[in-house]
Amino acid sequence: MLTISDKDFTRLHTFIKQKYGIDLSKKKQLIVGRLSNDIVSKGYTNFTDYVNDILTKATPADIDNMLNRLTTNYTFFMREEDHFDFFRNTILPYLEKTKRDRVLSIWSAGCSSGQEPYTLSMILKEYFGTKAGMWDTRVLATDISQNALSAAQNAQYDEESLSKLPTGWKTKYFSRTSEPGVWSVKPELKSNVIFRTFNLMDPIRFRLKFDVIFCRNVMIYFDQDTKNQLVNRFYDATNPGGYLLIGHSESVDKTATRYKYIQPALYRKMP
Repeated sequence: MLTISDKDFTRLHTFIKQKYGIDLSKKKQLIVGRLSNDIVSKGYTNFTDYVNDILTKATPADIDNMLNRLTTNYTFFMREEDHFDFFRNTILPYLEKTKRDRVLSIWSAGCSSGQEPYTLSMILKEYFGTKAGMWDTRVLATDISQNALSAAQNAQYDEESLSKLPTGWKTKYFSRTSEPGVWSVKPELKSNVIFRTFNLMDPIRFRLKFDVIFCRNVMIYFDQDTKNQLVNRFYDATNPGGYLLIGHSESVDKTATRYKYIQPALYRKMP
């Protein structure tokens, strides 16, 4: 395994923090452990040359590969299920009552390989039932990783990933593939999710403000100042009465946000 000098480590983690908000300043061994074999396979004999190239001439694919190796994209359907219960039982009845234009704006920010936005879409279809066609229920799903988005758009998942779905949902919304134990999202569900590449460090300038933002288990990689800035951008991009949901292992600085704390991992922009 290669070693990385303090200078190269500082150059690399500073670049990643400034460009992508991910704080790896205390993760020297993680960087070495997760990148060494890959950069050797690319022909590098040391970290200095690799860091030089990342900072000066890396392609989007090079950056994508590095970030994928340094962050963990583990997720599954119905992860942190109480969030989805609140979405179905509290948020959707509120939106059904108040959204006169019948347009829902829901954002899965940091969607990884797609399980979260597809879960939201299934809940929307179950909630509205025969009235679903009268509503625009499309979910915006974004991630910085093109690899993750490619997996999400490919929309094929193994049995383990699907194991927590309610009874009947697997056969209702997925089809078996020719590969044993692998299921594919059906077209009618797939078409309800819009995937886009987006860096959460960039200004949020989407056409509509959001009724609900799911940004779960993304900010674990950010320092407090970066989190505060992102949450403030989320607030400005949220409709009055809208909600922000974060991961249970994450927190928002209540003194630095305009959102109202509702319960753990759940915040609201009051109407």
